[in-house]
Amino acid sequence: MTNNVTRRTALSGLIVGGLLLAAVPAKADWRDQYKELNFGISSSENERDAVARYDKFSAYMTKKLGVPVHILWGTDYAAVIEALHSNKIQFATIGAANYALGRKVMDDKITAVATNEDNYGSTGYHSVIVVKTDSPYQKIDDLKGKVLAWADPNSTSGYAVPLYFMKKDGIDPSKFFSKTPFSGSHELGVVGVVNGTFDAAADDWTNPQKSNALRMEGKGMVPKGSTRVIWTSNLIPNGPYVMRTDLPQDLQDAYRNAILSYPKEDPADFQKQTDGTSKDLVPVKDSDYDDIIGITQANDADRRKH
Repeated sequence: MTNNVTRRTALSGLIVGGLLLAAVPAKADWRDQYKELNFGISSSENERDAVARYDKFSAYMTKKLGVPVHILWGTDYAAVIEALHSNKIQFATIGAANYALGRKVMDDKITAVATNEDNYGSTGYHSVIVVKTDSPYQKIDDLKGKVLAWADPNSTSGYAVPLYFMKKDGIDPSKFFSKTPFSGSHELGVVGVVNGTFDAAADDWTNPQKSNALRMEGKGMVPKGSTRVIWTSNLIPNGPYVMRTDLPQDLQDAYRNAILSYPKEDPADFQKQTDGTSKDLVPVKDSDYDDIIGITQANDADRRKH
């Protein structure tokens, strides 16, 4: 850990050419204000696996920033935004729709910094509807009167995007399906499909190498090939690494540099964290998420009508 003592200098009152120079303290280091920092994760994984995935990342950020950086897992997507809003955490990695919630709650006090670029050169992914492989369902129309599980109210692929496009296609999920419960996470939705609790679930899929279902298969949570996709959305921007914009500028700059340097400075852990499915972290702008913000606003407006 770096030394947090800041050297302070002052000029005694001196008369130079008839001018009085008052005592001027040196600029304080941000580490005087933040002895430790918190990084929130909004993940489709269970807490144990998600926190373990970021263990070495915590050590990396601690080394780069010079103060302890703790990883905090949100019990749901909204919890991470609330923690950012209340300054209990200063940084996070969140989904695109969760970022839209952050802009709604925090306005310009939150900003997007970077996102993952996968091995195919894409910075996006898709929402999908998955069913059990041996089920008879081949398309959304086949699920009329069945149970569809959403993931979380603030999930992009697990709720906001499929809800928006179903309604755009003339399907009102609240009337079309017999039930549309929130499973609590992408993993629980897939588990529910495999064990028969749900007929279908909203999930995420990036490419043939990366999806929530594939990751679950790799961890032995569900049998290999136990689910299949019957609906795929347009491309969704990957969720961003974010930070509070009212942090000291030197801290903001240090965080941005640390995030963008991570894949190059610790490539082994970056590959482990992303299951080898991403090749870099690239800069993003707040405007990159305008379409997702529009989708969540449309969903909110429609919900208020009912």
